[in-house]
Amino acid sequence: MPEPTIPGPDADDERRIELSAPATPEMMQMVHAVLEQLWANHEDVAMVDRIRFETAVIEVLGNIVEHAYRIESGGSERRFDVRLTATDDALIASFGDDGMPASIDLSDVVMPDEEAESGRGLALAMAAVDEISYDRSAGRNHWRLTCVRQRG
Repeated sequence: MPEPTIPGPDADDERRIELSAPATPEMMQMVHAVLEQLWANHEDVAMVDRIRFETAVIEVLGNIVEHAYRIESGGSERRFDVRLTATDDALIASFGDDGMPASIDLSDVVMPDEEAESGRGLALAMAAVDEISYDRSAGRNHWRLTCVRQRG
């Protein structure tokens, strides 16, 4: 399996961390490590914002890995990329993947009842951050999450 790649920050933008990796469940731990790197670079981010942002990032990534990459036998390996950015005002995650299109209307997403065995991921992500968008263009899925930073 090809290794994930984490480009170093651009000389003019140390607020951003990027990861490109195979869309496998094992990459969830890699994204946790990338988030830890983001927090190490931005110690001023409040714990409440870290929790909100991480929840949304991990839930959306879980949906990408689970739903966008159902590979039929003989299918090729799929990849995703994520860019995590911390500014003074917000935390932003941008995902791209070459998986199956998501047939979802974000305005219809609600928390399922407590008996449901799945379907909470996007509802949790939407509750955690201030804005989530999805679109499909150029054969790729694009997700963007924005968490406005709390001011104490």
